[in-house]
Amino acid sequence: MPPSDAASEWLRLTAHYRRMSDGELLSLARDPSELTDAAQQVLKAEFSARHLELPPPEKPAPPPEPEPDPDSPYAEDRELVEIRTVWSLADALQLQWLLDRAGIPFYMGDEKATGVDKVMSNFANGVSVKVMRVGYPYAWQALQDYEPANEPPEEEEDPSTWDEIPVVCPKCRASEVVFERLSRSFPRKKGDPDPAFEWTCDACGYQWEDEGILKR
Repeated sequence: MPPSDAASEWLRLTAHYRRMSDGELLSLARDPSELTDAAQQVLKAEFSARHLELPPPEKPAPPPEPEPDPDSPYAEDRELVEIRTVWSLADALQLQWLLDRAGIPFYMGDEKATGVDKVMSNFANGVSVKVMRVGYPYAWQALQDYEPANEPPEEEEDPSTWDEIPVVCPKCRASEVVFERLSRSFPRKKGDPDPAFEWTCDACGYQWEDEGILKR
């Protein structure tokens, strides 16, 4: 191209790109292979003048995990089973490191993320970690070195919420029973058997011993 034509093309492209919006320029720059050398140079100059930066190309989303074929002889081996629930990012990273070291594929959360950086679920609510059934024994072995730092406290059962089972006469099933006494006195000595409760039924007069009022 003669110098005069090249200068005219440069001026034309410069004027054209200046009329374009930032979004249009970004869209154009994502596929520079469609541009001539002159167009790429003018575009780069326009980016510099506007202080624009071209974002890195987006990685294509990984294909979804294929649904297991129920008729496949390997369907049961590929079934996902839970090995752990993690409650923090730190614990998730530790578990990922152990499974990666053992070469065991895993899936985190409802989104079945294959890496902690892809987990969208809230760790504070607990995130399930699953592996294929065939890899479960190896994953269990890897978990022997897992030391979680963030586990929810175990809820202690409140005895006040237990339902008391009423004492009834074992002979006539009447509930009109009277506690008489403990069959052994306190203090107990080492090796003494547990004391028994002595009861009398007001309805039929039957007397018996048991270990007290049961609770469930």
